[in-house]
Amino acid sequence: MRVVAVLNRDGGTFKTTDIEAYCDVLRRSFSANGREIDCRPTSGKEIVAALENAAGEDKYDALIAGGGDGTVSAATSIAWESGKPLGVLPAGTMNMFARALGLPLDLEQAAEALAEADTSPCDIATANGRPFVHQFSVGMQPRIIRDRNSFQYYSRIGKMVAGLRATLATFHRPPAFPATIKTDDDHREGRYSLIVVSNNLYGDGHLPYADDLTGGVLGIGQAAPLKPHQNLQLIADFLVGNWRANPDFEMEPARSVTLEFPKLTRKAKATIDGELVRLEKNVELKIHPGALTVLKSKP
Repeated sequence: MRVVAVLNRDGGTFKTTDIEAYCDVLRRSFSANGREIDCRPTSGKEIVAALENAAGEDKYDALIAGGGDGTVSAATSIAWESGKPLGVLPAGTMNMFARALGLPLDLEQAAEALAEADTSPCDIATANGRPFVHQFSVGMQPRIIRDRNSFQYYSRIGKMVAGLRATLATFHRPPAFPATIKTDDDHREGRYSLIVVSNNLYGDGHLPYADDLTGGVLGIGQAAPLKPHQNLQLIADFLVGNWRANPDFEMEPARSVTLEFPKLTRKAKATIDGELVRLEKNVELKIHPGALTVLKSKP
């Protein structure tokens, strides 16, 4: 197997990593497993073009992306369109997709895991045609990310502290918006503080990511506007994987979901895999079973 790794030197923990030394780690790990890897550190401004160029080179059998949420999101779309198997290096803040793939969160251990990983089919979802591998979210998460981005931070720890400050602020002024949710066999209207559509259902006992990315379903979850202490409990239950027991949050499987937002403002945002995007008035979400090929850590 010949692999090309595109690393965003301006994204995630690579900002503070000796990236040339890490490329040496990748080369040693892949060579020890009888595989070749071409390591390409790239600036954040050029990351999408670099990923597209790498995915288009026929001599490589797989594409690895390293960076934060934006890098992984871009790489997912490019790999899906090109048909190249995708591997990810957990250099972001939460690394939900890497967790779902069973990859170690330590970068050197992740290099070893990817060097011996097998290719495997993986579900991918779309929101109005835009792919995502973790979740699409409206309400609380976009508010937290918007507020977090208004703070200055220069490291992964600084980003986490900024995120905590933004989360605490959201407890006291949670968003509230009207929406219609249509699934395969249900139709409901209401006011919500959070709507999330995930690539497969969240697992139990850990952060909100799927234990199985081959279930062929979306997870559709929602919460009504809550009081501050209820918001705090909801976030706490998400963090420890106790979401099923929370009385204010419901999640169920669906093959397709349509969201409608009748009172949308021009500045309204959603998140796709942790990245802020413009929220459209109507959003159609679909699951594409087994449509993405990934490098998955061996059990």
